[in-house]
Amino acid sequence: MTTSKPEFLAAPASGRRTPLIVDHLDYSQRVLLRGNPIPWGDPTALSNLFNQAHGLLRPDATLLDLGAYYRILAGDPRLQDAMTARSRPGYALRTLLGDAEAGRAAVTLVATVAGTTRLPLVLQVPSPRAWLAQTHPGTPDDLDADRVENAAMYVADWFRGFADVSVAAVLLDERSAGGAPAVPPDAYAPIGNVAVHYRWELGLRDELSVSFGGRDGDVLGDEYWLGDHVAVPAEVGAFRLTRLPENAVPETVLARLADLDRDGVRSGAN
Repeated sequence: MTTSKPEFLAAPASGRRTPLIVDHLDYSQRVLLRGNPIPWGDPTALSNLFNQAHGLLRPDATLLDLGAYYRILAGDPRLQDAMTARSRPGYALRTLLGDAEAGRAAVTLVATVAGTTRLPLVLQVPSPRAWLAQTHPGTPDDLDADRVENAAMYVADWFRGFADVSVAAVLLDERSAGGAPAVPPDAYAPIGNVAVHYRWELGLRDELSVSFGGRDGDVLGDEYWLGDHVAVPAEVGAFRLTRLPENAVPETVLARLADLDRDGVRSGAN
C-alpha cells in the first residue's frame, strides 16, 4: 500500500494530517435543504449548498457527483426517447454522454462549483462498467470486457469537455455496477489517458476501498457517523473518504468530525 498523499490533498485546507473527502449530498439534502430537491438546474444555488456544507463539515476537497446529476438528466423525455431508440449495449450511454445540450449544462455546473468552493474539485462518476449497467436496457450478462472498454472510450470523450475547468481528480464509482461482470483495470485505460493528459488524478471507489493513482485511502463507513461512542478507526491509508448517511444526526456528525480532528493532531505529534 502506498501511503503518500495524492497531489491534490498534499496540503489539506483543514490542516488535518489525514485529509478527508466527504460525500455529503444525501445528508445535505435532508439537513440543509430540509428535504427539498438538490438544485442541479441552478449552478449558483448548488454552489451555495456546497459552501454551506463545507462550512459545517470542513472537507479537504469538493466531491461533485456528476453521476447523480446525469441520472436527473436521463429522466428528460427528450433524452429518454433518444437513449431508447436502439437496444444494443452501450447505445444509451453513448447517446446520454454525447448530448450537446446536456454536456454544456454539465460543464457550466462544474465550472461554477469549481470557481466558488475554493477546494480541489473531485468529479465522481459511475465507472464505465457501472454506467453501462445503469443505462443498458438488457441484462448484465450482455456487458463483457470489450463493451466496458467501449463505454470507457465514450466516458473519456465526454471528459474532454471539461478540459478548461479546474478539475483536480476524477473518481470512478464502482458501487452501482450491479451484476455486470468484473473487468481488468486496463479496460478503463482510455479514461486514464485523458486524466494523464489533463493532469487529473484518477481514482477508483467501491463500498470498502478507495484509491487515487495507486495511493490507497481509508473508507469511513456509515457506522462511524451513526453511533454515539465510536472510536476513530486506525489510520492506514493516505486519506479518508466517507459518505454521510442521510439519517445521521447533525450533533453526532459534528462530534465525530471533532474526533477525527483530535486524532489527526495526536497522530501528527507522534
